[in-house]
Amino acid sequence: MRKDFLWGGAVAAHQVEGAYREGGKGLSIADVMTSGSREKAREITDGVVEGKYYPNHEGIRFYDFYKEDIALFEEMGFQCFRTSIAWSRIFPKGDEETPNEEGLKFYDRLFDELRAHGMEPVVTLSHFEMPYGLVQAYGGWRNRKLIGFFLRFARTVMERYKGKVRYWMTFNEINNQMILTNDIYAFTNSGILFEEGEDKLKTVYQAAHYEFVASALAVKAGHEIDPDARIGCMVAGTPVYPLTCNPEDVLLAMQEDRKNLFFTDVQVRGHYPSYIKKDWERRGYVLDITQEDLKNIREGCVDYIGFSYYLSSVMSADPGKTRTGNDLAASPDAVENPYLEMTPWGWTIDPKGLRYILNQYYDRYEIPLFIVENGFGYEDSLEDGKIHDNNRMEYLGNHIREMVKAVEEDGVDLLGYTVWGCIDPVSFTTGEMRKRYGFIYVDRDDEGKGTYKRIRKDSFYWYQGVIRDNGIRE
Repeated sequence: MRKDFLWGGAVAAHQVEGAYREGGKGLSIADVMTSGSREKAREITDGVVEGKYYPNHEGIRFYDFYKEDIALFEEMGFQCFRTSIAWSRIFPKGDEETPNEEGLKFYDRLFDELRAHGMEPVVTLSHFEMPYGLVQAYGGWRNRKLIGFFLRFARTVMERYKGKVRYWMTFNEINNQMILTNDIYAFTNSGILFEEGEDKLKTVYQAAHYEFVASALAVKAGHEIDPDARIGCMVAGTPVYPLTCNPEDVLLAMQEDRKNLFFTDVQVRGHYPSYIKKDWERRGYVLDITQEDLKNIREGCVDYIGFSYYLSSVMSADPGKTRTGNDLAASPDAVENPYLEMTPWGWTIDPKGLRYILNQYYDRYEIPLFIVENGFGYEDSLEDGKIHDNNRMEYLGNHIREMVKAVEEDGVDLLGYTVWGCIDPVSFTTGEMRKRYGFIYVDRDDEGKGTYKRIRKDSFYWYQGVIRDNGIRE
């Protein structure tokens, strides 16, 4: 592994900060999502409704405890920390001319604290927390006007934090909005609430185009503001395998894979691939795409690919095969992988898939990669004040071994690795606290009760050793 490899952890502002109405912050789309569970989807409400529980409102109170938490990250040896800037903390409604100074000062303090403890901030501009005001007034990213609002936000924070933040990403898991089996993804990605009878896929493609333009303009602006900044895209990396060597399965897997690769193709290569143009032609889609848009996309290619990795997917053209029902599989044709175990939340455990997708991305694009999310959600048990999370260490250890092979044996250029939810966050998909990811346990339950006390898990000390050794090797 390179000597300057960045080991660390990752969170999102809306899942940890809390303080949803403090410091002049406005409502975000995360603030109108209720709690849920494995069995019950989170509800999107029209504003904050009395009597309903919104777990993101308090998060884990990182807004109040960030200094103590950063000290714990330093104890583990973090060299970087990935977080996001809550857009609604800077522009409460999203369309203001002037930013909220109190919000800007909070991130000044946060980034200064990280750098004082030897950590590079790795910052996502839009991580499932756009201002709810942009949904109410403009319909979210279905509206071209959001390009200008986003660019104003991006310029504001990139200018403010020049010299403090060198690693940026534009839109978190931008490809997840292709998962049309659950409307939560279009909402969290793009603030889109589908209308009765509308063509969801066409709406998502249009929103994605506006986001591609906004991302490209942010990349161009960021490079002008700080030539030393590295600005990446961020996608959910999900390898897609054919169930068999039946050519129908192989072709179906290729077509499914393109639903993800489309987003990196555009942002890395700077143009729309021929396969997506043909798809639009077959469907009769005529999108709002201008020549100026295409010029900006061409000129605003990203410097690196940031991606999350949790699971792989399997495709079968056989209608008799049992489907997974996993909402992270974008297609109803996804089936179970007979060779892999699953987490209690139904996600496949596939360490070799991480090596596979690292090679796939690097072979295809030949630009640096950054694993900015990889983690294991599990219901930890607190026993005599301790958490013995051997399963998390096994899961992460197996993934890190495959990551090291991709770098040292396959030649992949990898910037760093940040474990998702390094301190227990509110789960994005379910709104639960019981689905824990962190090296640090937070005393809070699914009803929002608890002391918020931080407790080091066994994995805390294990990851400390991984960082010290710069990886795990056979």
